[in-house]
Amino acid sequence: MKPLNKLCLIAASLLMLGTGSAMASDIAPVKADNVVLVHGSWADGSSWADVISRLQAAGLHVTAVQNPLTSVADDVAATQRVLNQQDGPTVLVGHSYAGTVVSEAGVNPKVSSLVYVAARAPDAGEDFVALSGKYPTMPVRAGTEEHDGFVSLKQDAFLKYFASDVPHDKAMQLFAVQQPIAKTLFTERTTAAAWHSKPSWYAVSSLDQTINPDLERFLAKRMGATTIELPSSHLSLVSHSKEIADLILEASGRQP
Repeated sequence: MKPLNKLCLIAASLLMLGTGSAMASDIAPVKADNVVLVHGSWADGSSWADVISRLQAAGLHVTAVQNPLTSVADDVAATQRVLNQQDGPTVLVGHSYAGTVVSEAGVNPKVSSLVYVAARAPDAGEDFVALSGKYPTMPVRAGTEEHDGFVSLKQDAFLKYFASDVPHDKAMQLFAVQQPIAKTLFTERTTAAAWHSKPSWYAVSSLDQTINPDLERFLAKRMGATTIELPSSHLSLVSHSKEIADLILEASGRQP
């Protein structure tokens, strides 16, 4: 085998090992002063409150998108409006369902890196429901209820499965501001997957009872993300806000 071909084979093998983090970690992140945070299903922008405080203390300009959760197209449009107002490189962060949104909106040229927090990360055109079906269904699903074409979480399911490691009073506040989702939201597909071309970071929640942790690990490995794993519920952005903020700082080209 020629030396050059052998080197190429070794490099390709390294990218396939472990979590795939070599792909992202070998690319120095662009220095970004802006962060755009996108909330997931059954939540609103206030779920980022503790992360926002930490990022602002580090000198970053932070904006939390308020998704209508009526369709992927509507949520992407809301995110794009915020991205278009940024004055330079921007870290785009999505929690939960919002991983779908940032995968689509992340092709915006202002986005320098992506951060996924216990999040979906579909490929372009992928049937994510079918992909999720390869893993055991998580218990939060039993706690959903539909009204007028929108789905919300019952209180017991929200506290026990969605926010299980969040202090009770805080979890009740988050329950009070939860935003119902259009019942068709999870079945819609994207047309782009920005993680193919943008450096990506991923925070797996190992105690997640909303998205299967093994599915999260698969998604992180598939995108070649720099990955951390937290002993957290689905709401790691609340219960582990320091670790999530530190991950975002890393993606912005700063040291935590």
